[in-house]
Amino acid sequence: METSFAITGKGYVIVASDTTAARSIVKMKTDEDKIKVVSPHLLMSYSGEPGDTLQFAEYVERNLRLFHIRNNYSLRPSAAASWIRRSLAQSLRSRKPYSVNLMLGGFDVTADTPHLYWIDYLGTMTEVPFGAHGYGSYFALSLLDRYHDPEATLEEGLVTLKRCIDEVAKRLVVSPGKYKIKVVDKDGAREIEM
Repeated sequence: METSFAITGKGYVIVASDTTAARSIVKMKTDEDKIKVVSPHLLMSYSGEPGDTLQFAEYVERNLRLFHIRNNYSLRPSAAASWIRRSLAQSLRSRKPYSVNLMLGGFDVTADTPHLYWIDYLGTMTEVPFGAHGYGSYFALSLLDRYHDPEATLEEGLVTLKRCIDEVAKRLVVSPGKYKIKVVDKDGAREIEM
């Protein structure tokens, strides 16, 4: 019953994910942070098999850090998304593939633009203005399609995100209780309260 949303706006990307860790009908945790800051200007929201998700998120974070150490600069969001997509596609052809869906939100400081990438466990990737994963996506995508504004301020983006969270709470049978929300912009990544 995992749910995550992400939207872009004028100079930012907002990523929200529920905090419930569950397997089948068993709820294991209610305070899981499923959004990882993988570099100063990149956020990754992940969902999938509990063992795979955290391991893959740490693998991505460490490899992007290694690239920064070796080259003295960080990968831009498009390059990081391509590397992640390739890693998932290679994993798919191994004996133990990662079962991870993710959204990568980043701010390209050289071009001064936000980027959001939707990537699934098969290694499919596309750049999107908004995205969602999990059961909540069935309800949120139509709202995001109607209310998303690429020129919206951060406050207006949070209002749109709140609509999605409220709709999922109202319509999903087993709705998540809490969400963690993080924003990435020219100042870097940070968590915000709503």
